[in-house]
Amino acid sequence: MSADITSTSHSEEAVYVYEAPIRLWHWANALSILVLAITGYLIGSPPPAVGGEASASFLFGWIRYLHFGAAYIVMVGFVFRAYWAIVGNKHARQIFLPPVWRGTFWKELLHEIAWYAMIAKQPLKYSGHNPLATLVMHIMFVWGIIFMIVTGLALYGEGTGMGSWQYDFFSSWVIPLFGQSQDVHTWHHMGLWLIVCFAIVHIYAAVREDIMSRQSIMSSMFSGWRTFRDGGPGNGH
Repeated sequence: MSADITSTSHSEEAVYVYEAPIRLWHWANALSILVLAITGYLIGSPPPAVGGEASASFLFGWIRYLHFGAAYIVMVGFVFRAYWAIVGNKHARQIFLPPVWRGTFWKELLHEIAWYAMIAKQPLKYSGHNPLATLVMHIMFVWGIIFMIVTGLALYGEGTGMGSWQYDFFSSWVIPLFGQSQDVHTWHHMGLWLIVCFAIVHIYAAVREDIMSRQSIMSSMFSGWRTFRDGGPGNGH
C-alpha cells in the first residue's frame, strides 16, 4: 500500500532576545505583582473578621506581611531591572528608552494600533517589543511601578513612624502632596486596578501575537529566543 505525501517548504529564523536575568526578573516580578494584587484588594476590602482569639489566626497580619514582602521584591527587582537596562543587550533597555524621537517609531506604532484593531491585514515582525508595546510598557511598567513604589512606601512609612527612612524619604512629602493619607490610599488602590487591566491586556496581546503574527512571544520569555516562522523580522528590530 502506498500513499502520496506532499511536503511544504518551511523556514524559521531565531534571534536571542531575552537574557536569563531578564527572564528570571520577569517571572519573579509577575508572581510578586499577583500577590500584591490579591493582598492589595483584601487590604482595601477587608474580609469578615475571623472568630476566636486574634493571635490564633493573625489573618490580616499575614495579608499585610505578604503584601509588604512582595512589594520589597518588586522594588529590589525594579532596581535590578534598571541596572540590567544599562549592562544588558539592546532589548533590555527598550522599555526604558522608547525612541519617540524617530518618525518611523510613530509610523509603526500606528500600524500596530491598526493591527490590533483588526484593520491592518499583515503584521510587522520585531525581534524585541513592537513600538506600541514599548510605549505602553514604558508608561505602565516604568512610571506605573515607580508611582506604586512611591505611594506604597509613603503609606508604609505611616506605620514605621517618624524617624524611619520610609517616613523621612516618602511619607513626609508624598502625603502632603496628595492632600491626606486617605487620598494616597485611593490613588494607590486605583493604581492596582490599572496594573490588573494592563496585565490582562498584556497576556491577551502576547497570546494573540503568538498565534496571528507567526512569531514566538510566549515561549521567548522561557527560552530567550524569538522565532519567526516563514521569515525573520521585516524591519531589523
